[in-house]
Amino acid sequence: MKRVLAIDDTHYMLAMLSECLQEAGHSVVTAQDGVEGLAQLREHRPDMVITDLNMPNMDGLQFVRAARRDPAGIDLPILLLTTETAQNLRDEAARAHATGWLCKPFEPDQILRLVEQLA
Repeated sequence: MKRVLAIDDTHYMLAMLSECLQEAGHSVVTAQDGVEGLAQLREHRPDMVITDLNMPNMDGLQFVRAARRDPAGIDLPILLLTTETAQNLRDEAARAHATGWLCKPFEPDQILRLVEQLA
């Protein structure tokens, strides 16, 4: 069982992601933006983070940058799960040291494989 931090400002997407992970036996901690996500990262020390890109208060790229400066997030696998497809955003995610980029809607099997491989 892995502990996954899921961050998304859309309640429906957060619920779907949480359900997918929990049904596979993983523990899930949730946050609705990057600010809350950083607090959860420090408190719960997850094995992996899956975060949305577009969120209020602190977006996914800002979260990745902040997490990489925090001892709890330096080497942590962090995936961006987003509807965005622009190459410049993918390049920016790579520069921020995001582990990977997934497009919504997600395939549960793909998410679960990545959790097993990366966490």
